[in-house]
Amino acid sequence: MDRTRRSRATQWLRPRSLIRSESGATAVEFALVAAPFIALLIAILQTMVVFFAQRLLDEVVSQASRTIQTGQAQTSGLTQSQFASWICQKTVILFTCANYMVNVQSYGSFSSASTSTPTLTFDSNGNVTNTWNYALGNPGDIVVVQVLYQWPIVLGPLGFNLSNLANGNRLLVSSNVFKREPY
Repeated sequence: MDRTRRSRATQWLRPRSLIRSESGATAVEFALVAAPFIALLIAILQTMVVFFAQRLLDEVVSQASRTIQTGQAQTSGLTQSQFASWICQKTVILFTCANYMVNVQSYGSFSSASTSTPTLTFDSNGNVTNTWNYALGNPGDIVVVQVLYQWPIVLGPLGFNLSNLANGNRLLVSSNVFKREPY
């Protein structure tokens, strides 16, 4: 290796030469790539957390609905707030108990059952004003259990936004439809 090539190769090892260097191509390239990369990383992480929360809610609502399906909720006199509290105990890591909304309705047949997501109404302070049903039904009835939760969304970079509510939150909905067992 000739002397000029060796001096160029070793100049990057000395801190003074890095400070005096006028070739900022690497820094410019990093600045151009870093912002979109970090934005993409944040968007992926936020999406992952929302999907994980939805999956956890689905699993817990499935377990909780089993108490209604088998008649345990009826024989023990489980109220709507106790049902929501039971769900909250199973999801305490990610969820805030005050944000749960439980809607249980019973129908005579599957064709008459409504599984559509209720439209939320808000007061001037942004609080939900809906009145939720808690009709557990009788053995043989079709029961629709819906648990709704307002998940707070951190606004994503570069316009990425997972919110589906006017207040900037995402409404997570877990529904379970079943025929009540005789007990």
